[in-house]
Amino acid sequence: MATVAEKTLQFTHTPHPSPMPAEQRAQILSDPGFGTSFSDHMVMIEWDEERGWHDATIGPYRPLQIDPACAVLHYAQEIFEGLKAYRRADGEIALFRPEANAARFNASARRLAMPELPEEVFVESVRRLVSADRDWFPTLEGGSLYLRPFMFASEKFLGVRPSKQYKYLVIASPAGNYFKSGAPAVSIWVSQYTRAAPSGTGAAKCGGNYAASLVPQAEAIARGHDQVVFLDAEERKWVEELGGMNVYFVFDDGTLLTPTLTGTILPGITRDCLMTLARDEGLSVREERYSIEQWREDANSGRLVECFACGTAAVVTPVGRVEGPDLSFTIGSGGPGQLTGKLKERLVAIQRGTAPDPYGWVTKLD
Repeated sequence: MATVAEKTLQFTHTPHPSPMPAEQRAQILSDPGFGTSFSDHMVMIEWDEERGWHDATIGPYRPLQIDPACAVLHYAQEIFEGLKAYRRADGEIALFRPEANAARFNASARRLAMPELPEEVFVESVRRLVSADRDWFPTLEGGSLYLRPFMFASEKFLGVRPSKQYKYLVIASPAGNYFKSGAPAVSIWVSQYTRAAPSGTGAAKCGGNYAASLVPQAEAIARGHDQVVFLDAEERKWVEELGGMNVYFVFDDGTLLTPTLTGTILPGITRDCLMTLARDEGLSVREERYSIEQWREDANSGRLVECFACGTAAVVTPVGRVEGPDLSFTIGSGGPGQLTGKLKERLVAIQRGTAPDPYGWVTKLD
């Protein structure tokens, strides 16, 4: 339970003494890629057992100094989030569903035995960083400011127990397209590795889950694919999620299916938005298990007409081809599908302010 003091944390703002020159920043913003450049400032808040959350600051982006015995380096007590800020059609800057990210951040914290951050503080920390670095929005079409809140165990000790000290930070990175291939639809490889097991940390957004995906992701790229898809750990037959994205299937009768959240799948915020948008279009959306064999059979028969991956970074990305050690099939024409494109357009229009927001998803910044 957050204390009153934690809910009313006062942020100390220290402007960067030498921010990046405008000419250099403009060059980055014209083609930022994804996750390689960072804005001038960052947020940091400290936590310990005695004081709770304290010392909230916005200051210059800088390297961290940590002890070699820092708990996160040995026991991986670390969680993070990912969300975006958008410059809307009217010139205003807005966040998209930051409260949902705050709630998921705390769910991850509970699973990793870490202190929860008051949701109001999470949202305020993101708001303040975006306001401080509003000159860092990319100039290319579809660009955004990607925000990475994260928390890690910072106590110096080597005992196996929850840390007694933590640091929460937020950094920002101008973002263009997530996938670099430029193809109209991505190709994915069915991994023989597993991402998460029942009762594990699959539903938490922690670094260890992504570390486990790096070898299979590298394998996918080496075979000429853009992404990897994981099957369940128990039967090795049920489709779960991609390396960092949820997945949807679209059938010839207009229904959509996405794997049910079993505790081994991250509850994606984009996944949830698309479910709402599809249902409001009058479409049937099912959450249930879907096997790799059924995926192949439905694609080959023509019953499955579209497939797409979704997430904060990738937004909505068509999947055109699937391959594995003993299978290979194409979905529909192998390119973007009509419903995939329609759902993406509706979502992006709300985010960018070119369509009304009947759901209260957009948080405009002053």
